[in-house]
Amino acid sequence: MNNPSYPNPSQPKTAGIAITSLVLGIISYICLLGPFTAIPAIICGHVARKRIRNSEGALTGEGFGLAGLILGYVNLAILLLIIPLLLAIAIPNFVKARSTASVNSCINNLRQLDGATAQWAIENKKPEGSLVTASDINDYLKNGTESLKCPQGGEYTIGPVGEDPTCSVEGHELPY
Repeated sequence: MNNPSYPNPSQPKTAGIAITSLVLGIISYICLLGPFTAIPAIICGHVARKRIRNSEGALTGEGFGLAGLILGYVNLAILLLIIPLLLAIAIPNFVKARSTASVNSCINNLRQLDGATAQWAIENKKPEGSLVTASDINDYLKNGTESLKCPQGGEYTIGPVGEDPTCSVEGHELPY
């Protein structure tokens, strides 16, 4: 007797978009790509779960889609917590670095004025205490005294020979 051959019931296919969601969720952690892969993982996870529910058993992979969703949402939540924390650390350091750069720029200008004054005094055989004007030392500075400006708006005062030039902004002074 021949047994009737029954067609093999087809196995339901795994939804490719569910696997994509899971892979994107994993990549968002491993490669630290954050929202560039977390958001697509979330979108793919939602689309996959909807397609699987509407397929009436023809598609599987609900777990893959759910895992991709969870990984994507958790990675996004972590980013939303970490970014403000990093900004809270970085902004004060940036402000401090900018302030330090302004002070250093002003001190360098004061050094140029001091060097030009000393060179003028030597070349013109002026003793200590001789009065110096901006026009006296213009030739000893590449672009003249007008090019030297305090980054914070201070005014420079050129003292007599032997005295350091000063800036009107507090804390802007030659260190020696």
